[in-house]
Amino acid sequence: MTIQTDFIQVEHDRMALMRYDSAVILKRFFFVEESLIKSIAGWIPGTAHLILKTEYAKIMWQNAKTAEDMRQRVYELRYPSRLMSKEGEEELIRLVDEARNAPNALAFFNSMLMVFVPALRDAYQQYVNLADVIGDGPSIRFMNLAIKEKEDQIAVLELYKDDLFRLYPEQDHVEAKLWVDELKIRLNAIGAISLNKSEAPLIEDIKSLANRKEFKIAQNPAREHSFANVRFYWPDIIVDGYPYGEGVQLQIRSAVSHINEVWAVEACAAFTYGLSDELGWEFILDAARWTYDEARHCRMGYERLASWGFEKFEIPLGTYIYDAAKDNDPIYRLGMLFFFETKNINKKPKRAQKFREYSDTLSEHDMDFDWADETIHAHYGNKWLTKLLEVRGANTDPKIVRQKCEELVDTIVSNATDDEREKILFLANSMLTKAGKLAKKNL
Repeated sequence: MTIQTDFIQVEHDRMALMRYDSAVILKRFFFVEESLIKSIAGWIPGTAHLILKTEYAKIMWQNAKTAEDMRQRVYELRYPSRLMSKEGEEELIRLVDEARNAPNALAFFNSMLMVFVPALRDAYQQYVNLADVIGDGPSIRFMNLAIKEKEDQIAVLELYKDDLFRLYPEQDHVEAKLWVDELKIRLNAIGAISLNKSEAPLIEDIKSLANRKEFKIAQNPAREHSFANVRFYWPDIIVDGYPYGEGVQLQIRSAVSHINEVWAVEACAAFTYGLSDELGWEFILDAARWTYDEARHCRMGYERLASWGFEKFEIPLGTYIYDAAKDNDPIYRLGMLFFFETKNINKKPKRAQKFREYSDTLSEHDMDFDWADETIHAHYGNKWLTKLLEVRGANTDPKIVRQKCEELVDTIVSNATDDEREKILFLANSMLTKAGKLAKKNL
């Protein structure tokens, strides 16, 4: 019997990454994205710039969608295994985790703009350049989208670089530069976010960055000083008998309510960070979308008020709902969102109808999209509150947590001062007077 020893062999550029190689690299990318999502979520409450908060939320959501595509692709490439382990990637992931220990908000911003987002974009481009357009076509589709989104993220962050430069004092600039310089050195020392085809075991402990400050969620949300910063953002919250209003008053009240969903952006981001270890990736994926939705609602209000000619100093930004869960278990921030989503969901179609009657198509448009989101959020709230209680082994009805949240808010409202009532009445009346003049011009 003749044993064949000669076979057809060919060198081809499609062989640069084999199936297992691709799975290793995509898994690495997934854990980098997951880490950065947590860090961005953690820093949203401590970031003063309003629009940057909303852009961070969008970046969170985009990154979560990319990471989920990567995760599912790894499962496909490693079938039947469903294991996603950080083993072999500890050095890189711990360095990426360090981003959240930035000494100040400017340092974190710069670490995203100057280090991690460009590093991911470059790594993704390298992957696409090497990947097999036939065998790994599914990966190339979402990786090309991820590259485009990373480029967009860099462009958006660049837009706010000068604002951030002016917003923070000189000492913060010094600390931020030291932080970014060290991150770059450390990332380069381990080969950046590489396309290594093997997982390297951790040989020695990883040293912390010299300029780090142990991260904690901001319990008092950071705010731009250019807004009218208050605890209670409209009189009907703390002034007995003050109406929600009709006509122009309803238009203004609704827009102010929308921009003040900044509290929901902050609360959602805070519990995303605070509960991610307990609830895992699928929670992070839902929570990233939830945070982004609240950011879109906030932007709706801001854009409407700006289009009507209101300046930042005329617009009240409140904190009382975020304040209500201060120093409490993050379950109460989750519960707070659940409470307010279910409390207000049925009012929104009626308000959209009112705006239609006023021929205020923009307010109607925003309220309709808001309502569509809230139906999803009510599901998220019940789903993850129930799951969290189950994980903790707590034999508690989610409605009990919801009730506790209502009590926390009631306590804050009951502590409103006469000075706060006077201030918000002045701000609201000033806005309504200006809006009334605008309405007369349109006659």
